[in-house]
Parts: sequence; structure tokens; C-alpha cells
Amino acid sequence: MTTCLVVDDDLEIRASVQDFLQRFGMTVSTAANGAEMRRIMASNKFDVVVLDLRLPDEDGLSLCKWVQATSGVPVIMLTAHGDAISRVVGLEMGADDYIGKPFEPRELVARINAVLRRLEKGRRASEESQGRLLQFEGWQFDRVLRQLVSPTGVVVLLSNAEFRLLVAFVEHPGRVLTRDQLVDYTRAPGVDVNDRSVDLCVSRLRQKLGDSPREPRLIRTLRGEGYLFDCKVES
Repeated sequence: MTTCLVVDDDLEIRASVQDFLQRFGMTVSTAANGAEMRRIMASNKFDVVVLDLRLPDEDGLSLCKWVQATSGVPVIMLTAHGDAISRVVGLEMGADDYIGKPFEPRELVARINAVLRRLEKGRRASEESQGRLLQFEGWQFDRVLRQLVSPTGVVVLLSNAEFRLLVAFVEHPGRVLTRDQLVDYTRAPGVDVNDRSVDLCVSRLRQKLGDSPREPRLIRTLRGEGYLFDCKVES
């Protein structure tokens, strides 16, 4: 459930906006001025703040800047129609959107939902970006593009089997993986994987990583146990 704080010195606007947003399933709190807003936000968490630009005790722009510096909660500014300069300054201060008074309540709901969708997309993109690009021993491995780049910047092509094997290793660094486990990790529809094919794939992957077959540093063989990817993996 979306939690929203509405900050406006006009009692009628606060009450009507609160009532309308609650009809859309949001939990809504209200504040009449900057001091009350700061007090409420100190003890509550919100998904979005709807903030009037003109407040009796503190400028909405400074409050917007404070929100961005302390919590990062998205802010939708309420501004007077035609006040283009304030809108521009508000966006530069960190506001995520603005809506002019008087406004259609349904438009406010739409803007709140749009801001929250953008925020969620940004979070997902950040998480995917952090999880997709991994680094180890100077190598860079992009799991989405299926691309391996050497410490010297050379793109190393991987077969499908080598890609699945490397994914298994980078997801379990410092852990011994048995051949049976690697068979499970590298199995694909229509592909027959067994102990022998795992050993061959390890050999080819070592060669592409420049890992010595006699004294490998990255992919170590533990006789009778399996293989160990012996390096630190960072995202």
C-alpha cells in the first residue's frame, strides 16, 4: 500500500486530497507547514511526498532539498499555474514532478503512480546492473550480454557450455563444486551433460582464461572432490 504525505497550508485542499487518495487505497498523512512536515517525517516512512511550494513558515523548495538530502523520498511539487521559474527550480532542487493548482485529483493520482513506477524501474535497473557485471582477477564478465573481457580489454568468445560453466563458478566462488553439481548447473534442454563433458569444458575454459593446466590459479582441481573457483568475485 502506497504511503503519502500531503503538505499544504490550505485545510480544504489537504482534506480533499487526503480523501481522494484514500479512495485509491493509499495511506495518507497531512501536514499544514514545514515544521509539522519535518516532525511527521522524523517518525514515519513515506513512499511519496506531495508538497506545496508556498508554505507560511518555510519555502517548499528548501523543504524539497531537505527531503532529498535526508531520505530520498520522491517529491511532487504543488505550484501555481504559470509559475514556470519555480517549477524549473523545484526540479533542479530534486523534485520528481510538479502539478499546478488547481488540479484534477485523478491527475495527481496518475502522477504519483508514474513517479513510483519510474522509481521502481530505476531500482530494478540498478539491481540488474550490479548483478550482471562481475569482475575477478582483472576479468569482466557480463552475464546479460554473455560477454567475457580480458584484463587487457580483449573480448573472449564463450560457447554456450563455457558460459553456463563460468556462471556456475562466479556464483559460487571459493566453494568446491562436485562434478554432479556442475552437471546440474550446466545442463540445458536438448544438451547431454556428463562428468566427461564437464571436464572437457573446464579445460577449454581454463585455456580461455589463460589458466595454466599444470598449475591453475583460477579453476583448481581438488582430486576426488571437484573444482574450486579460487578467486574473489566482485560486482
